[in-house]
Amino acid sequence: MTSSQGRKPEEMRLGVFLDAAGHYASAWRHPSTPTDRFFRLEYYRQLARTAERAKLDVVFFSDRYGLPDRYGDSFRATVTALHCTKLDPFTLIAALSGVTERIGLAATVSTSFTEPFHVARQFASLDLLSGGRSAWNIVTSTSDGEARNFGGERLPDHDARYERAREFVEVAGGLWDSWENDAFVFDKQAGVYAEADKVHYLHHRGKHFHVRGPLDVPGSPQGRPVLIQAGASEAGRDFAAGTAEVIFSAQPTLDGARSFYADMKAGAASYGRSPDAIKVMPGMMPIVAATEAEARETEAMLAEFADPVAGLAILSDQINYDLSVHPLDGPVPELSEVSGMQSRLQLVAKLTRSDSPTLRQLGRFYGGSRLHRKVVGTPVQVADFMEEWFRQEACDGFNIMPPYLPDGLDKFTELVVPELQNRGLFRTEYDGSTLREHLGLPWPAGRNRT
Repeated sequence: MTSSQGRKPEEMRLGVFLDAAGHYASAWRHPSTPTDRFFRLEYYRQLARTAERAKLDVVFFSDRYGLPDRYGDSFRATVTALHCTKLDPFTLIAALSGVTERIGLAATVSTSFTEPFHVARQFASLDLLSGGRSAWNIVTSTSDGEARNFGGERLPDHDARYERAREFVEVAGGLWDSWENDAFVFDKQAGVYAEADKVHYLHHRGKHFHVRGPLDVPGSPQGRPVLIQAGASEAGRDFAAGTAEVIFSAQPTLDGARSFYADMKAGAASYGRSPDAIKVMPGMMPIVAATEAEARETEAMLAEFADPVAGLAILSDQINYDLSVHPLDGPVPELSEVSGMQSRLQLVAKLTRSDSPTLRQLGRFYGGSRLHRKVVGTPVQVADFMEEWFRQEACDGFNIMPPYLPDGLDKFTELVVPELQNRGLFRTEYDGSTLREHLGLPWPAGRNRT
């Protein structure tokens, strides 16, 4: 791979997207996957420390509020075929903040079933306690099942969820600006703790929220938590362009990734933001081994374990549509509208137009990577792929999705990361202490009032 084309040589950003078993839907069945450790802090401490030793930017945990039980509108298909339980991610990253030192810590919290003051206070507190390493992955939720756990019957429609999310993030940002940077005096002799005119009420009154403020938690060494967003629908892209600092996405092809990357950078500019103020990090599932044959054997093992219902259960939950009403060996139905993830529906539609799979085949394929890019091969082959996408302006880095854990993460950090470092594409040491410094993000606008 040469650097004569594309962007100038620089370091890519690398996060790791952790799930208890790994991201292949059959990962929990892999012989090396420790199912007896899924609910123990020591297990996640081991994973986070592995990522930190490799100098990765951030560990990330996703979330949903309930079982993914949309397929068959029942939990039976899910719990028999799919690893479907998880710990609360915010609690988990709070615990990990005390057993790590430098790596960023990101958790998903939905704007559809929480309140801005509570979320702003949680993340501001963790940002202080971790020394400026927290990040909030902003989602709007995808399933009616989640709504039923919060007193509703159906999820609000797609545009309404994003309307609420915009106002939610606006309120959180205002709360994070409650304290000016030099507000604290701590003058014991005069008895002055802080200057009152440098503490600001918010007095927000909007369509969805009435919040007085101020927040009772000051800013952190990175100003405020990093904001992550993963929506790829039209509304999601616009929201991310104006708000997000890191964008996760599913991009199975180079052309699609380049188009998405260009669109997000242009979108940021349309909001008056520098294109460098956002980092685009598509998901990538590396199945890596010392030889290509060994990597292919691992992929084949995972595929053999895969149950198509597991993949269809994930997809049904994500698009909020029960695919069990269609025959497994029939064609994938044409769905013009769903209330869940529009971006996943678009990717599935593109796949079915080109390959015409049955629903069973789609379930096996979707359970393998959820339409993220899967790369199988040697460390050199995986690094070649990553370098090509990086230099061709398809991404600023990757959100690594180990197919199974802990071995999948170990192999990536031990085999691929050194190859990237040898090429000058990834750091060998942390340059700073905060997540913003790791990602090369600017100090957040609004924090410096003085």
